[in-house]
Amino acid sequence: MEPILALTMNPAIDKGTGVDNVVPERKLRCHQPSFEPGGGGINVARAITKLGGTALILYPAGGPPGTMLEHLLDQEGLEHRKIPIRGWTRENLTVYEETSGQQFRFGMPGPDMSTSEWEECLQTFADVRPPPAYIVVSGSLPPGVPGDFYARVAAVAHKDGARVIVDTSGEALAMAVQEGVFLIKPNLRELGHLTGVEIRGEAEQEEVARGIIQEGRSEVVVVSLGAAGALLVTKEGSRRFRAPTVPIKSKVGAGDSMVAGIVLGLAQGRSLADAVRLGVAAGAAAVMTPGTELCRREDTERLYEGLISDAA
Repeated sequence: MEPILALTMNPAIDKGTGVDNVVPERKLRCHQPSFEPGGGGINVARAITKLGGTALILYPAGGPPGTMLEHLLDQEGLEHRKIPIRGWTRENLTVYEETSGQQFRFGMPGPDMSTSEWEECLQTFADVRPPPAYIVVSGSLPPGVPGDFYARVAAVAHKDGARVIVDTSGEALAMAVQEGVFLIKPNLRELGHLTGVEIRGEAEQEEVARGIIQEGRSEVVVVSLGAAGALLVTKEGSRRFRAPTVPIKSKVGAGDSMVAGIVLGLAQGRSLADAVRLGVAAGAAAVMTPGTELCRREDTERLYEGLISDAA
């Protein structure tokens, strides 16, 4: 398996709890909370590990929550490298309302990073040796980090011949693809924002994704279609992968699990189509788990084998 690095610039402690009802202006008695390491790249690396792979996590962290994040990563046996910062690592909150089955998700912006801090993150990434074959940049950028940070990461990666996979949105995504990356995984809304096109049907989905490739902004585009699966577009053509029908417990973590399956599949030497198929299976497996739990290996492998059989 080729080495994978997951860069997470805005990590978090994901705190989860439940309550009977969410109502305003009342003290709500919540259940005992759970704590998990979070943030886009961290969740991708966690899912890769759950699927039997390994990935090095690189992340900035500070304050007592940053220490707690280190502890949580150690508990899961993950390979990680912290870059100390002055600000406190953010804490996100997910509340499950038992009477309705709804989830309320509260995401915090993250600490304000100084120029010297984000520059140290970039230099630490550049100094990783041996260089990884695949680099996942996933999640939001915290305050103070310039919108072209992922583009700078891609520029460094190009020098080492590494393949960059980007899963973010807004300015960070737009500027990353200006530098040129290997693969992006937008959903339809993010794809529309990236290209400025209102996407109405399947033909437009493929046309817009193909335009990104023709302009040299990404070699591969995988459009996440939720319950409809995924659309894979390369310069050779396009292909759709249906999502298996599964019981839905929570959609949290499905996107990160999909990215994990794709990257792990590629690092294991699978074809691009099989890697995307593994990603679709991992995303569906994550939907089957409660709360913020990611995909499970046994579910992913079973769903993947079903997709292989359907394609035969």
